[in-house]
Amino acid sequence: QVHLVESGGGMAQPGGSLRLSCAASGPTFARNAMGWFRQAPGKDREFVASNNWSGSTTLYAESVKGRFTITRDNAKNTLNLQMNSLKYEDTAVYYCAAKIGMVATSDRFEYEYWGQGTQVTVSQ
Repeated sequence: QVHLVESGGGMAQPGGSLRLSCAASGPTFARNAMGWFRQAPGKDREFVASNNWSGSTTLYAESVKGRFTITRDNAKNTLNLQMNSLKYEDTAVYYCAAKIGMVATSDRFEYEYWGQGTQVTVSQ
């Protein structure tokens, strides 16, 4: 069982930055691929970024590539998402997710564990 708690959401101006963190509890974090997803009002939950168990392989949605960076610290059981050059369309609730297995994937249906989400709002 993996328990996930996100933090770091808030409000930023267009072009600004925010850093999200996800604290994970459970004995298998270092063997789980992890991901970030987001959901805007009235839209489906969509993939943002993921990394494999070691962090050596990362995947990004085209919409965030070059602006967002996903990292993990297995010694601290934490997953991070650095978000730079924020845009209005980045506004959403952001979710941390963990899957059983070490391989990163963008498919949200492969993730078994989810955090409660943290709101990110990009506004003037």
